[in-house]
Amino acid sequence: MTEKIMDTIKELKEKSKKRNFPQTFDLVISLKEFDTKKPENKINEDFPLPCGRGEEASVVVFSDTLKKLDGKILSTADVEVLSKNKRSAKNLVKETNFFLAEPKLMPLVGKVLGQFLGPKGKIPKIITGDPNNLMKSYKRAVKIRIKDSPVIQCLVGKESMKDEEIAENIKAILEFLETKLPKGKTNIGKIFLKMTMSNPIKLEVR
Repeated sequence: MTEKIMDTIKELKEKSKKRNFPQTFDLVISLKEFDTKKPENKINEDFPLPCGRGEEASVVVFSDTLKKLDGKILSTADVEVLSKNKRSAKNLVKETNFFLAEPKLMPLVGKVLGQFLGPKGKIPKIITGDPNNLMKSYKRAVKIRIKDSPVIQCLVGKESMKDEEIAENIKAILEFLETKLPKGKTNIGKIFLKMTMSNPIKLEVR
């Protein structure tokens, strides 16, 4: 599988025009024999890429007890300030990839930001275990989400990364989906790889 993925990455790079910014690689998967109307098929997973995203994801933590963490921390007072400024609240949700929270702050976060977090599938995950390890994991994560259409699209790396790293990330996502989808491999239809400004190329892994 890895060899075929590597060939597709090379082909995509050769066919894509050089841009003056590092483009992202996106994996696009169409699902078959898959009913999005079934509640159990509404997948919303945060998946840490084995080789990272090429740049760290933005993570915000809601906490009154954590003071030192390699990421942005918002306290109860900060959230209450956001409650008075809907534009700032909306922008925070738009600009942040993932949210983490201490259990006791969840009711307030839900009240103030729920209307913005819910539709984007960004409801905060409860902090469990070591917050620093959790933060490291989320900084290399991507969201794998299936909502209303049977298609998954997610970032798998950046142009600045090695081909081998991007291939490893793609392989990891495909293997994860085989365990997560109700019919495993059978649910995976056509697979495409694209860059930010390129046309998609079909990825043959079977």
